[in-house]
Amino acid sequence: MTAASAAEVRRIRVLVADDQALIRRGISLMLSVEPDMEVVGQASDGVEAVEMAQRLRPDVVLMDLHMPRKGGVAATREIRLALPDTHVLVLTTLDSEQTVFDAVRAGAQAYLLKDASEADVLETVRAVQRGESRLTPQIARKIMDQFRRLAPQFEAGPAESGADNPSKSGSATATSRGKGTAPATETLSDKEERILTLIAEGKSNRQIATTVFLAEGTVKNYVSRIMEKLHANTRTELAVMSVRQRRGD
Repeated sequence: MTAASAAEVRRIRVLVADDQALIRRGISLMLSVEPDMEVVGQASDGVEAVEMAQRLRPDVVLMDLHMPRKGGVAATREIRLALPDTHVLVLTTLDSEQTVFDAVRAGAQAYLLKDASEADVLETVRAVQRGESRLTPQIARKIMDQFRRLAPQFEAGPAESGADNPSKSGSATATSRGKGTAPATETLSDKEERILTLIAEGKSNRQIATTVFLAEGTVKNYVSRIMEKLHANTRTELAVMSVRQRRGD
């Protein structure tokens, strides 16, 4: 890419949140040499991450989960609620099933472990900026396993729905529709189920359009309708919910 063409690219504004200074600075240096990325801030804990995100309004936050004062899951939830246009990419050493599931429910759009390659991290930053979700196969399996165990709770009636029930995710969408009760999901058509499966595989709208022979704009409309039916707020939530559609396999 020439200097002139690089100047024309709108840089992805990234906030890096990690309590380990060496890792935080190393990630920032890696991102800053990319012509299409700009590191706008570095946060050393969850409290700083939320404050800096609200002040700087980055496109993407690279979020560690184990941080002092406020953990990455809580920080992710606050950032996503306050800044719906800011995407959160979790980059952490934590890979327990509950931690992964909590991060996704909080609004994380991608989840990588710190042993990911430099190329994977860079491509994932670009992917989440495009609105795509990314989960490594290892993390995807953990989400699937966790969701299978919790799936029966989605069938529980309002009287059985407690504060920890995933069908009451705590999102503004769910509570406003259900006024405190879990909203009922609608049945997906065969085409919608196919598109949901492709979303779970991390495919972009353009890739899905090529696979199912539809216009990209039509796929976008399908995705919006699927999110409405399943009461999901992000494509990553849709990836998790695809297990619900396939749990009889």
